[in-house]
Amino acid sequence: MRLLVLSFTEKGSHLNRQLCLQMSQMGYFCEGYAPSKYAKCADLKTLDKDISEWIGENWGNAAFLFIGAAGIAVRMIAPWVKDKFTDSPVLVMDEKGTYIIPLLSGHVGGAVQIAHDIAEVTGAIPVITTATDVQKKFAVDVFAVKNHLLISDREKAKQISASVLRGEKIEFECDFPIEGDVPEELSLSSGEKMETEDRKDKRAANFRIAVRQFYDSCDEKNENTLFLYPKNVIIGIGCRKGVPAEQLKEGMDKILQDLRLKREQVEAVVSIDLKKEEAGILEMTDEWKIPFYTFSAEELKTVKSVSTSSEFVSRITGVDNVCERAVKYYCPDGELILPKTSLEQMTFAVVCRKMKLSY
Repeated sequence: MRLLVLSFTEKGSHLNRQLCLQMSQMGYFCEGYAPSKYAKCADLKTLDKDISEWIGENWGNAAFLFIGAAGIAVRMIAPWVKDKFTDSPVLVMDEKGTYIIPLLSGHVGGAVQIAHDIAEVTGAIPVITTATDVQKKFAVDVFAVKNHLLISDREKAKQISASVLRGEKIEFECDFPIEGDVPEELSLSSGEKMETEDRKDKRAANFRIAVRQFYDSCDEKNENTLFLYPKNVIIGIGCRKGVPAEQLKEGMDKILQDLRLKREQVEAVVSIDLKKEEAGILEMTDEWKIPFYTFSAEELKTVKSVSTSSEFVSRITGVDNVCERAVKYYCPDGELILPKTSLEQMTFAVVCRKMKLSY
C-alpha cells in the first residue's frame, strides 16, 4: 500500500516522520510531505506544486493521511471525490497522534484497515463511523476486498448493506472453500430457492450473495442476487510477430466469453521473453490495465508437461508450447481450464488460481 502523509505544522511534521518509519516497518510504502519550513527539520519531502493538483495526480493510486484539521483534508480532496469504488482511502490524524479517522473509502479502499494499522503502531484511537463497523455487522464490500473478489453490482452491494443493518438475513453460497465462523447475518444456501414458509420470518433473506468462478448471463438477471467473482485468472499467450492489438483483444475476449469468465477476473497475462516488447500485447495489457509478465525459454522448459507440442514453435522460440508453459510456470498449482488453443495467428491457455476464502 502506498501511503502519502501530509503535515502542516512543526509538531505534526515530526509525527509525520515517525509515523512513516513505523508504517514502513508494517509493509507500507510511505512518503511524508510538509511545507518547506518544516520539511527540512523533520526530514520530509517538500511539495513544489499546488497540493490539491498533486492529490489529483495521485488520486486512486495511493492512500492519503492528513495530520491536521479534517477541514483541510476535505477542501483539498473535494475536487477529486467520485465514489467509494474508485476514490483513494483518506484519513485524518490530529498532530498529537491521539485519534485516527478514516474519512473516505473506508471499506473498498481500505481506510478502516489503515486506521487500525496506524493505531497498532502509534497507540492512536481509531474513530470509525461506518455503520456496519459500528454495529459489528457483516459488510459485503469488506468481504470482497479481503478476498480479492469483484463486485458485480455496486448498487446491489449498497442494498445488501442496508438490508444487513435492518437485521435481515442474507443467503450466501460460494464455489470455493471458505474458512472462519459464519457471520450471523448470513444464511448458508445450496443455491436452492427458499421455501415459502421461510419467507414468513421477517428476518428471512430477501437478498443473496453468490461467489462464483464462472458467470451465467441468466443468473445475473436475478434482481436479488449479488455475484462476486475472483480475480484469479491467468492467461498464457503466444502470437506471430506484429499481430495488432485489436486482433489480440478480440481473441482474448472470445476465449473469456467461451469460458464464461469476465475480463476483470484476469490477474495477469504471461508469455515468453521474446514477446516482452511485442507491441500488440503491450498495447492490449496497458489499455486493460492487466500486468504482463514474460519468462525465458529455460524457465519455461522446467514445466514438466503440456497438452501439445510444436516443432515449428520450438525452432523459433526454444520451447514447444509457449502459452501453456508460460501459464503453468506462472501458476504451477492452478487449474488448467483451457489447454493450448489456437486462433488466427495467436494461441491462448488459461489457468485459474485455486482460492481459499475467509469470512
